[in-house]
Amino acid sequence: MNYFVAYNTDVGIRKNTNEDSIAVKVLDTPGGRAVFAIACDGMGGLSAGELASKEVIMAYCNWFDTSFAPMAANEAVDRDQIMEEWRSLALAENSKLGSYGLQKNAGLGTTLSAILLYQGQYLIIHVGDSRIYEMKDDEVRQMTEDQSLVAREIAAGRLTPEEALRDSRRSILLQCVGASATVEPAFYQGIAVPETSYLICTDGFCHEISHEEMLEQLGPRACVNATVMRQNCMYLTELIKQRKEQDNISLVLLKTY
Repeated sequence: MNYFVAYNTDVGIRKNTNEDSIAVKVLDTPGGRAVFAIACDGMGGLSAGELASKEVIMAYCNWFDTSFAPMAANEAVDRDQIMEEWRSLALAENSKLGSYGLQKNAGLGTTLSAILLYQGQYLIIHVGDSRIYEMKDDEVRQMTEDQSLVAREIAAGRLTPEEALRDSRRSILLQCVGASATVEPAFYQGIAVPETSYLICTDGFCHEISHEEMLEQLGPRACVNATVMRQNCMYLTELIKQRKEQDNISLVLLKTY
């Protein structure tokens, strides 16, 4: 399986600092091409959120280089081992950022959403409310569940999805890396097939566009090559800014073929 890759990140219309961090890594292995993409939405104000998201991004990219790459080179990829390594890394980063925050007397943390596509399968780790979507010809599916207060209220029937979009508690997370006493990541796995788009994004990308707009611009039919994908990512980012989204806006787009 092969991949087209595109990405975009924008500080947005209100904030002075982009606290989002994104990364994508592609590796040719004896078992085929692998792609790893990650998005982290930092929080803490000033440089704290930026530091938290960048720290977690770097930790997982280092994992890809030092753990996954040798595993794949030896054709010994163990998905259970990968998930356990991801979980241990999330716990270690939570402790590291928590200790740093105590030293600096500053609260800081970050969401974490990452996907690994390899040999026709996907693995996902998720903490917080950044999102991963799967798009096929006529379908958009949110693969991750938001770990937020409003998502819990929706599940309990106390809020509608429309009410949640404007709720003042929208930014309250149930857990994040760095600012939670403990972190328990969610994991998802399944089959990846050709002619599918995967979107990894921070929550600033999600609020002001519809699934129909997402599918039209980022779905597999629209993703004819990486250049067009990049242009469409930038187009939607500008559209979201025109609709007065207040947060940073970041996304990574992958298309299988």
